[in-house]
Amino acid sequence: MIPQLIASTLRLSTPLIFASLGGLCSERSGVINIALEGLMLLGAFGAAVGTLATHSPWLGAACGMAAGIALAAIYGLFVIRLRANQIVAGAAINMLAFGLTPFLCKILYDVTGSTPAIPISERFQTAPLYLCWLLVALCFLWLNHTRSGLWTSFAGEHPEALDAAGVRVNAVRWIAVLTSGALAGLGGATLSIFLSSSFSRSMTAGRGFMALAALIFGKWKPIPTALACLLFGLADAAQIRLQGVSFNGIRIPVQFIQILPYLVTILVLAGFVGRSRAPKNLGIPFQRE
Repeated sequence: MIPQLIASTLRLSTPLIFASLGGLCSERSGVINIALEGLMLLGAFGAAVGTLATHSPWLGAACGMAAGIALAAIYGLFVIRLRANQIVAGAAINMLAFGLTPFLCKILYDVTGSTPAIPISERFQTAPLYLCWLLVALCFLWLNHTRSGLWTSFAGEHPEALDAAGVRVNAVRWIAVLTSGALAGLGGATLSIFLSSSFSRSMTAGRGFMALAALIFGKWKPIPTALACLLFGLADAAQIRLQGVSFNGIRIPVQFIQILPYLVTILVLAGFVGRSRAPKNLGIPFQRE
């Protein structure tokens, strides 16, 4: 049972890792991204449509990333260019994705619930498991050992100093937000063409917010954030295996078992959010004087 639980944990944490890395890129640059849920949802839809059209999970994943980038561009337009409130804009992006995906599904497939099933031969089997951890390592190296990574960190910590050095702060933030959309879209793609066989309405089920919680728990650092995703993946895997299990002849209602991942998320945030230090200028629009 333990090996199966570990395997399930790794699989279920994969979309969280992709999305949390996307959130990390955005928030280290100073842009709050609570739109991860919507970016993942549209990415899941785009990946399913792309895979059905091309019969290739890699091209499908690319379509999911493109969908995430497109939605992130709309978000960036409002929060970077127009300097809108980032919390409100992020919530609006989430609502847009929740309404847009069934609308597009109706246009393409004449249903609002889900896309047609994708054959197993056209879905990912193990590739995302390795890719997500490779990206964790690359993100760590990028943030700590490259010039662009340091620019991203300075855009969230000391944007005035970065601007004084001749680097355009908002350009750095644009790249970070679009990268966030690509990674969150890839996280959504793993839901529809890796963990599942199709796109279904609201299939993210709060995973974007879990990824954001993992980012806070991991103190905006790649490796601790990925480990936090493993914790949430473990809670999700545990609730799946506990469904239908009885204790001393007493069967726990399945609804109480299903809230376990969300309960763990709340407890983690309640216990650690006050101990995490966010980037100094997170959520503050930058305007050159």
